Amino acid sequence: MRIRDWDTNLKVRLFGEAAMNITYWMFFPFLSIYFAEEFGKSKAGLLLVFSQIFAVAANLLGGYCADRFGRKRMMVLSSIGQGFSFLAFSAASSPWFQSPILGFAAFAAAGVFGSFYWPASQAMVADLVEEKHRGQVFAIFYTSINIAVVIGPILGGIFYAHYRFQLLLAAAIVCMMLGIILAKLTKETVPVQKTSALSVDGKWYYFLINQFRDYVIIVRDKTFLLFIVAGVLAGQTFMQLDLLFPVYMKDVVHNQNLLSFGDWSFKVGGEQAFGLVLAENGLLVALLTVIVTKWTANFNERNIFVFSSVVYGVSLILFSQTQWIWGLILAMAVFTFAELMGAGLQQSFVSKLAPEHMRGQYFAAASLRFTLSRTIAPLSIPMTVWIGYNWTFFVLFLLTLLSAFFYWLMFYSFEKESIKLGS
Repeated sequence: MRIRDWDTNLKVRLFGEAAMNITYWMFFPFLSIYFAEEFGKSKAGLLLVFSQIFAVAANLLGGYCADRFGRKRMMVLSSIGQGFSFLAFSAASSPWFQSPILGFAAFAAAGVFGSFYWPASQAMVADLVEEKHRGQVFAIFYTSINIAVVIGPILGGIFYAHYRFQLLLAAAIVCMMLGIILAKLTKETVPVQKTSALSVDGKWYYFLINQFRDYVIIVRDKTFLLFIVAGVLAGQTFMQLDLLFPVYMKDVVHNQNLLSFGDWSFKVGGEQAFGLVLAENGLLVALLTVIVTKWTANFNERNIFVFSSVVYGVSLILFSQTQWIWGLILAMAVFTFAELMGAGLQQSFVSKLAPEHMRGQYFAAASLRFTLSRTIAPLSIPMTVWIGYNWTFFVLFLLTLLSAFFYWLMFYSFEKESIKLGS
């Protein structure tokens, strides 16, 4: 499905969100350094975990709101809310006023508004795109994000140190502009509600009761629950991209030749090696997501899900068995191939499972596989001290195989339910 054939909603979002993401990634990778310098590493880490808890709650609430109050409304409010949050953050980092506490509170608020935006934006794609094309559309949005991940930090490395106030102010303006553009140029896509609306004079807690009841329905969906479990297990692999991998490369790569011509040579150490493979990952994702997604469309979904987990496992074994920079580059290429296979397919599968009137909540609940993975994955760091790098990588490899098994169970359950419904 070509971009020119897309609904206007999606075209507006693609280019508007691209501008927002590039601006965001110009300063986001450096914020952990900023908070560590201002609060100390231990306190900064606890604060960031604390902010994540609010983001998780907002994500689940955002799914409910997207289904009850509309995709467009939630996306507009979230964009403008993020804009005001970044405006407050910029004020706290201005030449005239410095307040790390206000800056952190504004950053946490921006994360909450971003969590409100996510489920509504994913559900809108499912509302507007036929099932056979959803994987490609999700893949293009995924590619757009990864282009921002490549471009943003490069620009941020040039400007962030001396122009943090200006970057945060630019992010505020871009977010507010996105909210205005979405309000003016997009239409509501939420399906006609199949459940009774909440009464205006209902008690305040009716809202929470209805939300809890809907999420209980999701948990009882066996196929979807297996999808979450398999995703959490697989997530222990790809979450290591900014956890185990940089620590490992810093320890094992020491001033190696990357390129040499005659007497000239270009050497890299651990930090440079990680920066190189991280850039490789972002570049390959940006260039190949759509191509690989189209290729996977020729195969059975079950095989792609299972094979993706297995390939993740192969990449871990490759990482553990080499300290050579070109070997690590090869391992990252295999790792990225596994990532690309599921880039658009996973979101498309969620949209297939979700009833029309609960798409927002399903997408919000599906994001738990990332949230829970992000919570568990840091255990890999102390594991390297307890059992060493090789065994740590091997344990993660076993988790990828377990993930592949759960994906197989998931499709067995899905096919069984489809046959039952068909009969």
